[in-house]
Amino acid sequence: MPDELSAADIIAESAGPKAVAETDRAPSEEPEQFSPRLANARDMIITEHVDKWFGDFQALDDVSLRIKEEEIVVILGPSGSGKSTYIRCLNRLEEHDAGRIVIDDIELNEDVRALQAIRSEVGMVFQQFNLFPHLSVLSNITLGPQKVRHMPKLEAEALAMQLLERVGIPEQADKFPAQLSGGQQQRVAIARALAMQPKIMLFDEPTSALDPEMIKEVLDVMQELAESGMTMIVVTHEMGFAREVADRLVFFDEGALVEQGTPEHFFTNPREERTKLFLSQIL
Repeated sequence: MPDELSAADIIAESAGPKAVAETDRAPSEEPEQFSPRLANARDMIITEHVDKWFGDFQALDDVSLRIKEEEIVVILGPSGSGKSTYIRCLNRLEEHDAGRIVIDDIELNEDVRALQAIRSEVGMVFQQFNLFPHLSVLSNITLGPQKVRHMPKLEAEALAMQLLERVGIPEQADKFPAQLSGGQQQRVAIARALAMQPKIMLFDEPTSALDPEMIKEVLDVMQELAESGMTMIVVTHEMGFAREVADRLVFFDEGALVEQGTPEHFFTNPREERTKLFLSQIL
């Protein structure tokens, strides 16, 4: 057992089978299209030929994708297409079974220290908030910095209040999760992830469990975060957010990366028939 808790350990998610670090498969021929503002940006996330199986079901099939520093990537796809599995593999909430994953120049493998380093740089926000119900909002946010980064209590509380101001709910600091609306709980979850001072934020359908009137308040926080220069991967069906905020859209189906491109490409001239069908059903 490692001496220190990781941010992902705190939310107590489980992992799958052991990963295989390398593959001899040929490089993907799928072209990548980056926003002009990212022309000189370095690769922050590299995934090469990644596979993931759940028993006989292949959740990810030879997925290769490079994401630039400060890039905002929105992942689209039908239910069961591998979107959530992909981002969960990026901080090893699920172990990939084949292929290679590199986060900020650190390869994700069996090295516990490498895993801890990656998890300290990657924040994640889930569909169901995953707040600790027995802790106040303030304590939910300060737990990670105190346990993982050994931040003094007063410093952690000051940081938590700054983040609650940033997400617009400083007055909720002393309340418990059950006393908050769904939108407020999700904003607390975002503040909690940011308290670890990550370089990358992963969002797994963060608005899908919210009432319609609460969705905008969460998307507004995410848009502000995107504008601040955070590298973000967002699994969502919020097409307005994807069109306005994303540098790149990536479409998954049946575990495979089918198509990727800028919002303009996706919404005006998608290439693949499967992409066209999906968009026709949700737009």
